[in-house]
Amino acid sequence: MELYINKFSCWAPETGGFEDNPEFWKSWAEGGAEIPLSSASPKLEYADPLFKRRLSQISRMTVEAVHGVADSAADAKLLFCSFRGEICRQLKINKGLIEDRDVSPAGFSISVFNTPPAAAAIVLGLKAGYTAVYPGNGDFRSAVLSAEAPILCGKEARIILAYSDELIPQEYGCEQKPPFAFAAVISAEKTEDSVSLPEEYDSPEEFLKNIICQKIK
Repeated sequence: MELYINKFSCWAPETGGFEDNPEFWKSWAEGGAEIPLSSASPKLEYADPLFKRRLSQISRMTVEAVHGVADSAADAKLLFCSFRGEICRQLKINKGLIEDRDVSPAGFSISVFNTPPAAAAIVLGLKAGYTAVYPGNGDFRSAVLSAEAPILCGKEARIILAYSDELIPQEYGCEQKPPFAFAAVISAEKTEDSVSLPEEYDSPEEFLKNIICQKIK
């Protein structure tokens, strides 16, 4: 069975989304631009102000990316994947444990791995449910397979695959990775705007670049 991407959305700091800044994303996909290493977040003007002010960069980016496809797949389940999750909040919790030997219950409640998809479900009114997966050993392909499986077995008609990772805190002293998010509606049904589900990729960057290059042909 052949699968397709019926709609996709992406967001990165200081560049915005594909619809807002197609020239940047085209250049990025072709290797001519880099995503800024920035902690900036989307404004989420459609979200409740009191709710969104507590959201981290990864959660805000996830909400924004899923928002870009939710109108075409509001009844679809969401599969969220990330390599680092709420890494900034986790660092804050670790500091609290070391310095104060205490953890704020409120802080902990929004530091868990499923916070970004939960926030997207709340803000966008998604009621089909979500799953959060960690692609161990950098195996992003396993996350995509997890999204494909329920479609291939006939359990779901389509799935929203969402990926997001935020800027790594400097305290970790490791190589920085570009912070960005994307969401893609995977389906066995081909539409006028569909592109083929990427086959050759080893990372979220390669997966998204493949989609963009198909769209701009």
